[in-house]
Amino acid sequence: MSLQSALSAGSAESQMEEEQLGCQEEKQRDKLPPILCAASAASSGGMERAAKGQFSTFSSFISTINQKKEAAGNRCSPTQLVIPNNKNVRDLPPICLDVRQKQRISIDTLPAEMKAPILPEPPIPVRTKTLKEFQIDLDKAKSMGEWKAVHDFYLTTFDSFLELNAAFKRDVSASLNTIEDSRINTKFLNAVYDALLTTTQDIQKTVLKGIINSLLREWKGPRNKDDLRAYFILTQNPQFSSTSTYVIYAHLLRQIATLSDADHNLLIHWFRKMSQKRFKQLVDRLLQFISLRLFPAKPEEFPPLAKCTWWIPSATKVLAILNAANMLCNPPLTPYSDFYNSTLDHIDLMEDYQTWQFYGNTHRFSFCQFPFVISIAAKKVIIQRDSEQQMISIARQSLVDKVSRRQKPDMNMLFLNIKVRRLQLVSDSLDELTRKRADLKKKLKVTFVGEAGLDLGGLTKEWFLLLIRQIFHPDYGMFTYHKDSNFHWFSSFKCDNYSEFRLVGTLMGLAVYNSITLDIRFPPCCYKKLLSPPIVPSDQNIPVGIASVTLDDLYQIMPELAHGLNELLTYEGNVEEDFYSTFQVFQEEFGVIKSYNLKPGGDKIPVTNQNRKEYVQLYVDFLLNKSIYKQFSAFYYGFHSVCSSNALMLLRPEEVEILVCGSPELDMHALQKNTHYDGYQKTDLTIRYFWDVVLGFPLDLQKKFLHFATGSDRVPVGGMVDLNFKISKNETSTNWLPTAHTCFNQLCLPPYKTKKELKQKLAIAISNSEGFGLQ
Repeated sequence: MSLQSALSAGSAESQMEEEQLGCQEEKQRDKLPPILCAASAASSGGMERAAKGQFSTFSSFISTINQKKEAAGNRCSPTQLVIPNNKNVRDLPPICLDVRQKQRISIDTLPAEMKAPILPEPPIPVRTKTLKEFQIDLDKAKSMGEWKAVHDFYLTTFDSFLELNAAFKRDVSASLNTIEDSRINTKFLNAVYDALLTTTQDIQKTVLKGIINSLLREWKGPRNKDDLRAYFILTQNPQFSSTSTYVIYAHLLRQIATLSDADHNLLIHWFRKMSQKRFKQLVDRLLQFISLRLFPAKPEEFPPLAKCTWWIPSATKVLAILNAANMLCNPPLTPYSDFYNSTLDHIDLMEDYQTWQFYGNTHRFSFCQFPFVISIAAKKVIIQRDSEQQMISIARQSLVDKVSRRQKPDMNMLFLNIKVRRLQLVSDSLDELTRKRADLKKKLKVTFVGEAGLDLGGLTKEWFLLLIRQIFHPDYGMFTYHKDSNFHWFSSFKCDNYSEFRLVGTLMGLAVYNSITLDIRFPPCCYKKLLSPPIVPSDQNIPVGIASVTLDDLYQIMPELAHGLNELLTYEGNVEEDFYSTFQVFQEEFGVIKSYNLKPGGDKIPVTNQNRKEYVQLYVDFLLNKSIYKQFSAFYYGFHSVCSSNALMLLRPEEVEILVCGSPELDMHALQKNTHYDGYQKTDLTIRYFWDVVLGFPLDLQKKFLHFATGSDRVPVGGMVDLNFKISKNETSTNWLPTAHTCFNQLCLPPYKTKKELKQKLAIAISNSEGFGLQ
């Protein structure tokens, strides 16, 4: 008998139980401090009574508690969604700032070490069951069919929060009370949960009954740490992977979401101590809950969406706790992309984005309040559509201005028209972008002077490729190429005019704005600085591009120097006597050695064992922030002169890099599937040879091939399909090497007769072409 069928009777009792859950929680909410994230209108409202027969019921195991709750059920009528102006209902106070203050919901809103108040803990029942004893009982039950001992254990353990603590709390009498340690016997807990789904349906229903009993209790005053442990334990219940338990799961999530900030902070530190496997299971369970509530496979399993609109906000807020825990870990427990919910790619994202823009981080829920759940592909759609709307708005305004002055409209006024000479590419581009600064958000069109041609995308991409290649050339002096990291970094040389750094930032902004992938090699730290802050401050005196940097950031750019600084930190001798260093740094500028103090009077302050951490931090901050401030601030303003949109607040630094440079994840099979042919058929022998060779290449050669054919070894956010890759037949001698038109992502392939010949010629071509960044 399945759990679903066991819970299918007695809808009237189930309705009463739902009402009681909603009423009890409504009482709790009026007593609780601010929640983790801005509460939605839905989460402010109570649970409406589900229609009869709409979802699974629990009368088979809750009949014993119905009588004592009947009075409460009569007092509590089904609550309606809260109207913001209703003075009789208290809304949950939001902790997040309005969108006008340019704050997004993230780990930044959570104090790193907020101390939760240590409250007296109630006496806990004495439980002596050990992991070994539990496993003996379980083995006996499976072999002999005698489940009484196991049933009694689950019945008692999940009867209340106190019993959960009694069963799983380590060192009940110990006085140790730290924020990092949940004091839960993790091995025992995992064993109990791993065994739960293998037990009888009666035991599984018993556990659900105990959870309902716990969630229905009347809470008075703030929660103590034992309550938080119970919530922490219950979130890991594998039964909540089944849709038949989603009603209970939703109420559990709701109670966790409405805890205080201090309580959330404790849960964050406990979640970050979980194993990767268990943590990932929690994330996946919550994502599945949100997805199935949005697009249920069997709608009849759930109450109507209009009657439980708080489900998704509650689950998303709990997911925010897990995301915060993940971000506190170094390295993270799971990649940030594991929090993406691809189901959201199929909702009206622009409506959600506009809701966020209009209401900000207030009571109105939107997924844009929680950007970590939105995939990079969905964010690109938001940015593109937002860009298109800005383009249309600016073009319309230009047209209106023209007509109002009784001038004849010109179609060219609807575009950002860039005219450049190849021999003066940088200077012409700088002049054009400076002169046409007001048109940067129009559609880009490029013309090379003296060359006939219509820009259908190829000329624009060629302009980007040639310009970026020239600017980043070592002889140009704007950027320093570090061979040991394969990254470029800003030159610290002082100059009178930083406009060319602004040009590079503008180019990056135009590339994102016009959906063009650039072959730029900046370290991740650059994109973190680019989002500091994500929106240009109105006060020009506020510093921009200053990020919190660490030795790890320096490792990504200058690994040898970072290694030396790390050696200083771990040196066991006398640092002052053996290194004889001061809080001073020396740099060579145009053949002249210049010194800079890392702090006032730094040339007179020796580096010692006691202050070496401060020295290293100031040194890293000087190299990555202060020494290049004017260069990077010009670069920052150039980028944001094009991409000035609140949509940037949705992005992580890693996501900005992907939008600018593409993704490093190659899928050559996807490229094969989406390739177009000119002069060839995909069944031709030469084409079959070609794909056999390319798919057999090691990863480094595949990257070289992609760079040879498209000008970049990265893939656009939309995947290989967005490359519009084409293979054209080159009617030349097979003695010739393959050639490529990178501006059009086109490979010109002679009709080689054998696979060996094709492999040899292709390997020579891709290994000896001059690529950007190669010395």
